[in-house]
Amino acid sequence: MNNKDAIANTPIVQRVSLALLFLRIGVFIAMMIWVIDKFAQPDHTAAVFQAFYGISGIGTVVAYLLGIAQLLIMVGFVLGIQKKITYGLVLLMHTASTLVSFPKYLEPFESANILFYAAWPMLAACFALYYLRDLDT
Repeated sequence: MNNKDAIANTPIVQRVSLALLFLRIGVFIAMMIWVIDKFAQPDHTAAVFQAFYGISGIGTVVAYLLGIAQLLIMVGFVLGIQKKITYGLVLLMHTASTLVSFPKYLEPFESANILFYAAWPMLAACFALYYLRDLDT
């Protein structure tokens, strides 16, 4: 039996499960960078909140508290704990950050704005994980 036959004979549930696991790990890695950033560069968190959300005065303590909250969500997410809640919160967080960046999509070739487009496939991955959460074993 060749590799193609082996894959074709693998039950769909196992194949979907493995694909969702890799999606979950990929989303986790990308979002953990933002969590770590809150601890490593709290001033960057303040700048992001000012520039994209119009919220000023985010200090180090608030950045750390946001980082702790997101860290707890991300650990639950990567471990598959309370999927409806953790996957939903990850989808909500990423949807918000994707939508507040909307002006960047209107000027893709200004500065490094082209990098913002990476948010859309990740948003699709977050949606797929939430939508198929019961199959993510």
